Amino acid sequence: MKIRKMREDIYWLGAVDWDRRLFDSLIPLPDGTSYNAYLIQGSEKTALLDTVDPPMADVLMFQLESVPRIDYIIAHHAEQDHSGTIPQVLGKYRNARVVTTPKGKGMLMDLLHIPEGKFITVEDGETLSLGNKTLEFIHTPWVHWPETMVTYLPEERILFSCDFFGSHLATSDLSVTDEARVYEAAKRYYAEIMMPFRKVIRKNLEKIGDRAIDLIAPSHGPIYDRPAFIVDAYRDWTSEEPKNVVVLPYISMHGSTAKMVEYLVSALAESGVTVHQFNLAVTDIGKLAITLVDAATIVIGTPTVHVGPHPNVVYAAYLANALRPKLKFASIIGSYGWSSKAIEQIAGLIPNLQVEILDPVLCQGYPREADFKALDNLAATIADKHRQHNLLTP
Repeated sequence: MKIRKMREDIYWLGAVDWDRRLFDSLIPLPDGTSYNAYLIQGSEKTALLDTVDPPMADVLMFQLESVPRIDYIIAHHAEQDHSGTIPQVLGKYRNARVVTTPKGKGMLMDLLHIPEGKFITVEDGETLSLGNKTLEFIHTPWVHWPETMVTYLPEERILFSCDFFGSHLATSDLSVTDEARVYEAAKRYYAEIMMPFRKVIRKNLEKIGDRAIDLIAPSHGPIYDRPAFIVDAYRDWTSEEPKNVVVLPYISMHGSTAKMVEYLVSALAESGVTVHQFNLAVTDIGKLAITLVDAATIVIGTPTVHVGPHPNVVYAAYLANALRPKLKFASIIGSYGWSSKAIEQIAGLIPNLQVEILDPVLCQGYPREADFKALDNLAATIADKHRQHNLLTP
């Protein structure tokens, strides 16, 4: 991809990674991703904002062949997909200095072995002049690492937001053209990366809220030329108010748990509750994360394997606990052959979920009439809890 002009003397650089399908050896990337860098040429100084993931360093270095001088490399975030190519850029521009937060400096020295003398550290709200353009640095800790910051360019009213508002999406579009597609990609990104820090992200939304912003230029995905689209979405996602949604991840070995899930989903639907059902044997874990953003209730379905929950369920419960969604209620359904500690073990996996535990339903063998009655009661309880929280119309 060639350098692309955004505004006079402001350019997009970086790489579109069409084929990447896994991030951090964990996060599915069904739509690929991009590593966005930005070049700002002031009347006196030139700044490069971020770099690219090292496997695509050659793309960035080719783009920089026509750039004679860089004075500053702005490192918003120490993670390698943003900063991993800084050493190569410093090798080309030997007088350049890396501008980052004090915490970012230490992390970049540890991760990339950049010499200490190459750094300029900036405090929250500090500015750096490029001549006719000014960079204002805003610390945004835990979006999504402790050292992160964003850069505001007041002369052009552009926010260079790093991971804030990002989306893993490979596209040839410089700016958002398909809002529905970007919304899902950005929500997936938020769910998998940002959701554990939603309380501090709300504070960081407030920090940028008093600035006039015409463009939001993230480090992944297309640029937002209608900033309210993504800012309003973040306000919704980071709120403490869930929606009338139940998420039901499950797995079944011989059909007993699957039958219970099928029955409960039907009972909830009849009560007016929206359910998202995920068979963990085949599901995209990112889709599960997306639905957790809004859900009020999670019901985990599992058979029993050697007295405990199925390993796929353990994995899903662990991830839900790590993501810390704004759930209010949780329950467990499942089956066993001779004995089970599945309920106790799953409960022990989700201490971060500040939820009310609703009576679980566990059956021995294939579910019987009494088990289906218990599932009816669970569905009624969930619907009643949602009504009490004004999530479901009485």
